[in-house]
Amino acid sequence: MKLSDALRKAQSLGLDLVEVAPTANPPVCKIVALGKFRYDISKQEKDKRATGAKLKEIKFRVNIDDHDYLTKIRHGEEFLDRGNKVRVQLQFRGREMAHQEFGLQLMEKVRDDLSGMSQVETAPKITGRNVTMTLSPLPANRRKRRFAPQPKTTESEIAVSPNGT
Repeated sequence: MKLSDALRKAQSLGLDLVEVAPTANPPVCKIVALGKFRYDISKQEKDKRATGAKLKEIKFRVNIDDHDYLTKIRHGEEFLDRGNKVRVQLQFRGREMAHQEFGLQLMEKVRDDLSGMSQVETAPKITGRNVTMTLSPLPANRRKRRFAPQPKTTESEIAVSPNGT
């Protein structure tokens, strides 16, 4: 189709003639609404950038202390809040292999504690001396943090009783 015919047809439809592939022989053009065309291109570019979700890993041991556990769970929530997937890995050492049920209980506890932020992508699976589970983040509007970090207090904010006790 000739350029003049294509322009005439686009004007009669109330649309624009957009060159899609200028290097092709002959050049390829499309009759579209220019605003919608630009919006679709920007949406495609945004989708290409959004696919870069990283996989973060948190390692546990069976006999982990409560404070260490909470610290790791907070890190997991932070990773999920940023849109990253989280691989939870539990390592058995020595005689811990004799009681794998304790490890599976710990993995269930991790899954339940992070349920407000994530969904299970791969269920806990025992491979050798490790148990691994992958969690993927929920959509941003459905995420609820349960273990948000405590705000740090400064010396001026610490309450002191008037009688000094």
